[in-house]
Amino acid sequence: MPERVAVKIDADERVTATIYPAAPHVAAGITLILAHGAGAGQASGFMVSFAAELAARGINSVTFNFSYAEHGRRVPDRNDRLEACYRAVIESVRSHDTTGRGKLAIGGKSMGGRIASHVAAQRGCDVDGLVFLGYPLHPPGRPEQLRTRHLPGITAPMLFIQGSRDAFGTPDELRPVIESLAGRADLYVVGSGDHSFKVLKKAGVTQEAVYRSVLDHIDGWLRKTVAAS
Repeated sequence: MPERVAVKIDADERVTATIYPAAPHVAAGITLILAHGAGAGQASGFMVSFAAELAARGINSVTFNFSYAEHGRRVPDRNDRLEACYRAVIESVRSHDTTGRGKLAIGGKSMGGRIASHVAAQRGCDVDGLVFLGYPLHPPGRPEQLRTRHLPGITAPMLFIQGSRDAFGTPDELRPVIESLAGRADLYVVGSGDHSFKVLKKAGVTQEAVYRSVLDHIDGWLRKTVAAS
């Protein structure tokens, strides 16, 4: 069963994290923290489903609310506040009985993944891998405003899951960035997928099958790349 945990950011601020323990018979010894996107908190169907399904595959999964989402605000906090929250969650996860052992990967959906990447690029952040669920390479319609300057500062392996129709950055736009990271990044393309990996009916595949394929790939990548690091 998922476990709710209070995470202290500072003397006056706490947020809620949820730990989804790995199924014991397939446990990989890996914990993955996934932060939510700008428009929905950790209780969104996407976040709950991905965390629960990864746990069933043997990956300890952790979701949490950024402060603005915890308090019901719609506008995300400043980047420094988002990053401080993510760092506090990492510290809490490392000290927890269930998630404090083994390898630790971080990431998230859209904005959550971007904030994870900023945290990982900072000095003193030691994580074993990153998973980006629809990396927001640029704002929609503004491809010149790339969010990539900090990525070379990340030394851990990275996995980018990107829909082929993602308005925040297509796989073709992302490939030159990945090539510049000198083998530290992998790309998995969701054919016909949008920013949340939703596919068109004409793709001829069910949404359930698409999500299952994405989850299987994340599980396999974590076991092959992160567990072995």
